[in-house]
Amino acid sequence: MQPLIRGFLEYLDAERRYSSHTIQSYEGDLQQFAEYVSTKKLSTLESIDKEMLRGFVHFLFQSGYSKASIARKIAALRSFFRYAKRKGHLTINPALSLKSPRRERRLPTFLDEVAIQALFTTSDDDSPKALRENAILEMFYGTGIRLSELITLRLEDIDLHQGIIRVRGKGGKDRLVPMGRAAQRAMERYLEARKEFERRAALHPAPEVAFLSDRGKQLHPSVVAGIVKRRIEAVAEIKKKSPHVLRHSFATHMLNRGADLRAVKELLGHESLSTTQVYTHVTTERMKKVYRQAHPKA
Repeated sequence: MQPLIRGFLEYLDAERRYSSHTIQSYEGDLQQFAEYVSTKKLSTLESIDKEMLRGFVHFLFQSGYSKASIARKIAALRSFFRYAKRKGHLTINPALSLKSPRRERRLPTFLDEVAIQALFTTSDDDSPKALRENAILEMFYGTGIRLSELITLRLEDIDLHQGIIRVRGKGGKDRLVPMGRAAQRAMERYLEARKEFERRAALHPAPEVAFLSDRGKQLHPSVVAGIVKRRIEAVAEIKKKSPHVLRHSFATHMLNRGADLRAVKELLGHESLSTTQVYTHVTTERMKKVYRQAHPKA
């Protein structure tokens, strides 16, 4: 199975343009399945049938994996066996009827508008680091982009005059996203300060990404996550404090103020409208709360 798994992962990277994170996850899932198969002492790939796949899923449940993790592993297997059949290694796809467990739909964690206002409390610190930090926060909340999209955002993708950025999303798909005025101003100030980080690039010229580290290199995701976590901790007592919280806040506040669901879907770069619909549950809960508090017979 190993050569086939390598070929499949290369296909996901080169042709399907999957993110490195997804490819890494699929690789771990398939290696785990390969280990499981090795205990069954099968001679060929054709020997794998749907009963074995169901046994593997049962093994995952018994091992304590969450429904979300199992659903991803099943998605990896479905995709892998579809690839193997197309390449002629199988006559029948054994994963065709393999069903994913029903996942619990969790409401996204977000900051209310009061906390958002506090998050962006102005500071007298005009150092390059402070301006970079503020621009990062403004871009997350002002555009709703993902962490991976922010750290790979290139200078040529930013149009400050029109207030638009070009975002390379999942699957290598580009989309245009408007910036709010606050994000625009923050980026203007940061890009001027960015020259200081460029000067610190030791041996090689600074990369063309917008956000640079103290040493003039591309920012590491953990650095950005640490900035967001520290700033959220200062204004809210919520369990999750990741950049995705600001993305969730962007979407929730847009819908609360009357934005069209399909427009928010496009801004977020979601493939399916059902992915965006999780935010309608948030706004529905908010309406119910207002109703219970305000209606005399609630």
